[in-house]
Order: sequence, then C-alpha cells, then structure tokens
Amino acid sequence: MYLKRMFEILSQQPDAIVKTSMLAESMGVSDASTTEMIQKLAGRDLVTYIPYKGSRLTAQGFAIAGQIKRRQLLIEMLLTDVIGFEGDVNSVACEMEHAITDELEASIDRLLGYPENTHLGERVPQISRQFEANVHSLLLPISYMPEGSKGVIEFIALSGQDVKTLETLQVTIGNAISKSQSSIVVEGNPVLISDTLANKVLVRLEE
Repeated sequence: MYLKRMFEILSQQPDAIVKTSMLAESMGVSDASTTEMIQKLAGRDLVTYIPYKGSRLTAQGFAIAGQIKRRQLLIEMLLTDVIGFEGDVNSVACEMEHAITDELEASIDRLLGYPENTHLGERVPQISRQFEANVHSLLLPISYMPEGSKGVIEFIALSGQDVKTLETLQVTIGNAISKSQSSIVVEGNPVLISDTLANKVLVRLEE
C-alpha cells in the first residue's frame, strides 16, 4: 500500500520527492511508522530514501507499485462496468487486488477489452501483452467487441426492467450478434443499445 500510494503521488508529480509527512498523512499513520516502513522498503531496493527530504520509488518499486495500481483499477472496472456493483468499489478493489494472480489479471484485462483508461479518465498502468493471432472464444462485453467481429450472447449481468428492455431488441442469451463500424446487429436486425447496457452483456466471440 505504501508503494501504491507513492505511485499515485508520483503519477501526479513525476519529479517530486515524496515527503514522509505527506505520505504519512495520505496513509493515515504516524510519521514515525512511515519512516520505519520507508527504511524497510529502501533495504529491499524498492525506494530511495533521502533522510530529512523524502523518498522516491526505484525502478523495481515503480514496477511493483504500477502492477498493484493496475489490478486495483481493473477490478474497479469489472465491478462497476460489468457486474454493476454499487457498494464501496474502491475499498473492495483494494482488498481484492492483492489476491489477483497474473492469469486472473490477464483474463480480466481481456474481458474489459484491454483498457488504457477508466471511464473516469484515469490511466491504467500498461504492461507488455502477448496477443493471440485470433479472437476465437474470447468473452467480451458488447461495447468492447472489435469492429467486424461476431459471436453469441452468453451472459447478461442485469435484471428487472433492463432485461425486459433487451428482450424487446432480441438481446437474449444464445442469440447471434455482430458489430460493424456503424451498427450492432442481433439475429439479423440492427439495434441501438446504450453503453451502460452494452457493458453488461457478454458475448462469446467467434472467428
């Protein structure tokens, strides 16, 4: 959490030396506790500590902090954009981010369409990816379907009136769907779907 908080501060002020008092205040802990933790992190070569001035992340510390921040943001997008979770998203994401494996992170990243920014405009720290030669069997929200792709609706993360609205458009599980530059077509008929609903309808893409 210390590394991630430093990463957030340095993302806003890249040239800054993070003052211990500033970091302690943002973490809600004492200056003494923060100094002790910074010294431990410096001993692991994750931060560079400058007594009486502050600290900065090393290259290794920056990479670890960026990965933690990336997982937090991916989880937040999964909770809000796909699942529709309305609780304390940030708190839940902070708890979950430490339990995410590389494989699960890659799956969430793929599900969300390899996002570079959140819907609020916050940049998602990027990583090197290995892309498959085709998109066979990928599961994506309608809004993230590549142009020219087609597939079958497999999951709808909605209930109540929203489901009934989609049913009037034939947007139901098992129906064929395709996406072009100008339209979304379900069972051969062009449909108009809001971004909010499109984020919660998952499609199994086909070649």
